Amino acid sequence: MQGHSDAKAMVGAVMEVRGSVPPGQAPAPRPYEGVFRFTAPALDSSVPRIRHAVREIIADLGVPMDDDLLYGLLLIVSELVTNAVKHAAVLSPEIPVELAVGADWIRVAVEDNHPYRPKALETDHARTGGRGLLLVKSVTDEAGGSCDTTQTPTGGKVIWAALPLRATAD
Repeated sequence: MQGHSDAKAMVGAVMEVRGSVPPGQAPAPRPYEGVFRFTAPALDSSVPRIRHAVREIIADLGVPMDDDLLYGLLLIVSELVTNAVKHAAVLSPEIPVELAVGADWIRVAVEDNHPYRPKALETDHARTGGRGLLLVKSVTDEAGGSCDTTQTPTGGKVIWAALPLRATAD
């Protein structure tokens, strides 16, 4: 397993603060709020690397989430990156990933250049695959979040899932 510094190097620790509320009128952002963007090659080996990077960012920032929510988010990350690697690698040799954390929500988004907008398939016990987005939708729904696919200006897509943060039990 590669260490903590590798996750930071992969991410590049790019953080943005958005909004235009006049100073002094908005509450100070929580220490864990921010937007982190990074890319990885469209290879199978990138799936665990990205999952590890997301886990490290969450831990480093002290994002208040319980284990169930963390595991659900990491499962979503794995599924979305796997789909991009499996179905869009020819058009997307690099996969952009965004992790955004607000005061009471966390969002992960994976972009690719493939124009097809996938849909969550119903469970078909005769098939061995094709349930990734159904799993993403189920985990997101159970957490009280939302997920969707949006087109990019270049004709590709971003598939994202946003989950509400819950206070952790101490």
